[in-house]
Amino acid sequence: MDEQFIPIIEKALGLTARQVRNTLKLLDEGATIPFISRYRKEATGLLDEVKVGEVSDWNERLKELVKRKATIVTAIEGQGKMTDELRKRIQQCWDATELEDLYLPYKPKRKTRAEAARQKGLEPLAVMLLMQRENRLEERVQAFVKGDVKDVDDALKGARDILAEQVSEDERARGTVRAQFARRAVITAKVVKGKEEEAAKFHDYFDFSEPLKRCSSHRLLAIRRGEAEGFLKVNIAPTDDTEALERLERQFVRARNACGEQVAAAVTDAYKRLLKPSIETEFAAGSKQRADEEAIRVFAANLRQLLLAPPLGQKRVLAIDPGYRTGCKVVCLDAQGGLLHNETIYPHPPRNERAQAARKLTALVEQYAIEAIAIGNGTAGRETEEFVSGLAYPRRVQAFVVSEDGASVYSASKTAREEFPDYDVTVRGAVSIGRRLMDPLAELVKIDPKSIGVGQYQHDVDQAALKKSLDQTVVNCVNLVGVDVNTASKHLLTYVSGLGPQLAQNIVDYRAEHGPFTSRRELLQVPRMGAKAFEQCAGFLRIAQGTNPLDNTAVHPESYPLVERMASDMHCTVDKLVADKELRAGICLERYVTENVGMPTLTDIMQELDKPGRDRRESIQVFSFDPTVRTLADLHEGMELPGIVTNITNFGCFVDVGIKENGLVHCSQLADRYVADPTEVVRIHQHVRVKVLAVDAERKRLSLSMKGVGKK
Repeated sequence: MDEQFIPIIEKALGLTARQVRNTLKLLDEGATIPFISRYRKEATGLLDEVKVGEVSDWNERLKELVKRKATIVTAIEGQGKMTDELRKRIQQCWDATELEDLYLPYKPKRKTRAEAARQKGLEPLAVMLLMQRENRLEERVQAFVKGDVKDVDDALKGARDILAEQVSEDERARGTVRAQFARRAVITAKVVKGKEEEAAKFHDYFDFSEPLKRCSSHRLLAIRRGEAEGFLKVNIAPTDDTEALERLERQFVRARNACGEQVAAAVTDAYKRLLKPSIETEFAAGSKQRADEEAIRVFAANLRQLLLAPPLGQKRVLAIDPGYRTGCKVVCLDAQGGLLHNETIYPHPPRNERAQAARKLTALVEQYAIEAIAIGNGTAGRETEEFVSGLAYPRRVQAFVVSEDGASVYSASKTAREEFPDYDVTVRGAVSIGRRLMDPLAELVKIDPKSIGVGQYQHDVDQAALKKSLDQTVVNCVNLVGVDVNTASKHLLTYVSGLGPQLAQNIVDYRAEHGPFTSRRELLQVPRMGAKAFEQCAGFLRIAQGTNPLDNTAVHPESYPLVERMASDMHCTVDKLVADKELRAGICLERYVTENVGMPTLTDIMQELDKPGRDRRESIQVFSFDPTVRTLADLHEGMELPGIVTNITNFGCFVDVGIKENGLVHCSQLADRYVADPTEVVRIHQHVRVKVLAVDAERKRLSLSMKGVGKK
């Protein structure tokens, strides 16, 4: 842990020095973000996984900055130009932009106009001009007209090139232009001439202009995509260069003589040729980074909601992957998601074997004691749901529409091939649909998050940053819910705190050889499960039918002695304490506060004892679309409909109302109040009621509102 980082992170995140120091210490000791946020609340001052993650990100960022400083110091020392003052400034600098400004004058360059002028011997002339004391300039310049310098104008031009480079590398000058960009930069976009028809999807940006600081992330990413595809020309610059030039001239021009005139010309050249393009590049990169961060934040929030969607639980499920020409693939799954049966039915055109399909489905429900039916929401999904719901079954079953996003990706993946080596992609896809109903989290972790369909410009943002954020989101969700160690797949176990691919595989192998785990302590028998890994993972792994009731809770094994002491003080066993609410009500928690265990941990323990084995996710609900709506043509302004939120962006949300095209509920139509963040109002797969505002049949766009309509 680098003590220098503490005040920087403290200020950046608004935390206390103690919170930052303790969190960094835990991270350095190998603790994971879920473990720290759940089991070290006293040390971190109740930081949640988001804040712990931010501390971790800042720590990594500052470590990279330290490495960059070392590289810069070595480079400048190698040139023999390092001074005590410069070294001190570099050591005290914690801003990446400022650090690069300090290094810029010493940074190796390709051959520039200024370097060519220096090779002609014109640097002394540039120094003389900058001093601005010489009144007989033309006479003095004659001394430099020799060799490759043709005449006085050539000499002055070379000297100005040297001055222009010096101005462009001056830290204060760069700060001046940077401040001007921050206040007045405007981003403009224009369509590339001759590409108007090809670029139709970027029509809104054919002649676009907006202050950069007000340009939303989704607009900026759309503009940059248009630029990358060769349809748009994009520029970022202040609307007027006058103020920046005046400020630069005040900094460098100090005399009203011929030398001053040359310096002024050099300043103008420096601004237009070097400084302005350089700062534009910097602001283009910075604005893109901020847009990326916002898009990634939205994607991560959507993914979290999707992963934490309500599960049906361990029920016997019949799942259907709908289709027309190729039929509907049907699979029957046991309560653990195991494949029992598969076949294909054809209830839709062109074969239209509805009677036979009906007989098959009702027979399968009876034969496999089916408790629920999962229907994919893709092609023919709506028609299949109506067909399935209209049948009379020999037992009570409920039908649920399930999102298919990413199912095809899973079915062709290595994970799917390992699980079902003897079945084709259609069977695997149907199995995935059924398992998503039973436990969305356990199934969706097998799919690349980018393929789940809840992102915004996910292919345009920084892919490394996106992957890191989404992976951490998956980890946080898995550990928030907890994992049944006796039923979890290797893939799901991989995301448990402290595990990873190898330990996850070892757990599965041990389980296969020795049978179900009966206690958390037995995990220590798994090969390569050391004390540290056990500490990090144990609290997140559940054993439903174990010998110790605490093994089916989020109470960490390190706290078992504490619970046993509580039971002893209440003159009962731990089993009795868990089962008897009145006994627990008599516990005075203050008696158990120690130096390392405070009220946050004690409160968490009591909540777990109240509901051992509880699932933090909500209960699942059945949903039905309006039966009169099938296409865009069935909609009209003012119509109210049930819908499902399918995606959330920072400008609103998209809602499926049972037709091919999803409708947009803009931020301004989400509620009867100002909504800055749509996630304050809606969540992925939420059932809502919407009103049709406008139907654009030509562009196949649907505008919806939730104002004054209410949620279903």
